[in-house]
Amino acid sequence: MTTQPLLQPVRLGALELPNSVVMAPMTRARAQNAELAPTDLHATYYAQRASAGLIVTEGTWVNPDAIGFIHAPGIYTDTQTAGWVKVTEAVHEAGGRIVSQFGHLGTASHPDHLSGRLPAGPSAINPGERSFTPSGPKNTVTPRAYTATEIAATIADYRHAAENARRAGFDGVEIHAQQSHLIPQFLNPRLNQRTDAYGGSSEKRAQFLLDILDAVGDVWGSDRISVKMSPGWANGTTFTADEETLADYDQLFKKLNDSNLAYLHLLGTPGTIEERIALFSRYRAHYQGNIVANLGFTQALGNEILDHGIVNAVSFAEPFIANPDLVERFAQGHPLADGDRDTYYAGHAEGYTDYPAFTAN
Repeated sequence: MTTQPLLQPVRLGALELPNSVVMAPMTRARAQNAELAPTDLHATYYAQRASAGLIVTEGTWVNPDAIGFIHAPGIYTDTQTAGWVKVTEAVHEAGGRIVSQFGHLGTASHPDHLSGRLPAGPSAINPGERSFTPSGPKNTVTPRAYTATEIAATIADYRHAAENARRAGFDGVEIHAQQSHLIPQFLNPRLNQRTDAYGGSSEKRAQFLLDILDAVGDVWGSDRISVKMSPGWANGTTFTADEETLADYDQLFKKLNDSNLAYLHLLGTPGTIEERIALFSRYRAHYQGNIVANLGFTQALGNEILDHGIVNAVSFAEPFIANPDLVERFAQGHPLADGDRDTYYAGHAEGYTDYPAFTAN
């Protein structure tokens, strides 16, 4: 079955992948230390999955105000960076490739994550989300709006994270700009009501992302930078996937053609292969660079959408949890194991590094 599209090599910018299977970013809540630093356990976990064409790490915080989930690691301190060195060395030793994803929850965080401080973002508007705090899920609160100085400082923090990722030995970086996190808050006219250079028109609302890309581009070549986005993602009345929203993303994709990125990592929507093809065909009509498709793909669906030629690679999240040898299982036609959902976001090695590779009975 070596002719499967998923098993074919692909080049994403400067990244040469031996196959078209990407391990999608997944928060696993194993940075259970005060420093929020990766440990030897993280190194083992990622190295076990090094046969993926590319690994994208879990979202990592770019500064302390970015934190919005329990036990997720950062990449803003020397201690955290040293932890990531262990991870990249282990992955490279196993023959893999790995990029660091930069995350920031913005107004979707909670004071419980921030030592009592209010979360901040584009405007003082509650996003109406749920935050997973150390004491359990809580509703988000009315945040405060960034000052112009704070926007500049946050952009600088992304640049600092990029410097740390380079020191840590990553092969590239991915900017988390999906769902209800900080960058989509700036893109969203319901949450961004600024009247300065970062609010108003769709072009101005996109400026925050573009400035982050410029800052990260000071450290990395653009062909090692990517962005993960979710144009079709909807959640209540704040984040919608209506035609106006999709049209804004159409224009942003056209603008991103000028950035010469390694790839755009785009979240699709659940549905039939025909529905997936229709959505990614829309993305492809506006973005001419590499596209990695994400969300709920099976082996069969992944092969089929690649066969249509509208995306360049497919990312898988949950299947990688219980199947560290996912690529080999795809190649050999072996069945996939099921993960233990009770340990997805809790625990130590159990449910994290103790899933075996396939062995025949």
